[in-house]
Amino acid sequence: MNDRSVSEAASPTVLAALHAEAFEAPWDADSLKTLLAAPGVFVVAEADGFILVRVVADEAEILTLAVRPAARRAGLGGRLVEAAVVRAAALGADRMFLEVAEDNQAARTLYARASFQEAGRRRGYYSRADGSREDALVLALNFPERLP
Repeated sequence: MNDRSVSEAASPTVLAALHAEAFEAPWDADSLKTLLAAPGVFVVAEADGFILVRVVADEAEILTLAVRPAARRAGLGGRLVEAAVVRAAALGADRMFLEVAEDNQAARTLYARASFQEAGRRRGYYSRADGSREDALVLALNFPERLP
């Protein structure tokens, strides 16, 4: 963990502030608080980013991954994904899914490095500020038999 304790870095208020820096349409603290209270949901957080994951039965889903713009391209996203995979596996998941905007090349590169593969497409899934729609790619990762 960087300069904040886990509890401070994972508070809904802090997560919402990070999400607002990372996304055009951020999630607010109340939404994040509700998600964090849901069964099977966990967060891995550092001072400059976090990943929010839900595990149901043997499947995990990345709900969001947010990294402060100034902290991007320094490996934090990869560390968060790796930690989330390990924790999801410990909770019984053997695969993980996510949706990513087709035009989000940086995120697609991050997930490709983590061995996620395209499993489907959701047409017009994301709304843009200008009113346009963007497809989401559904990516999947089957966990290796043995995780660290």
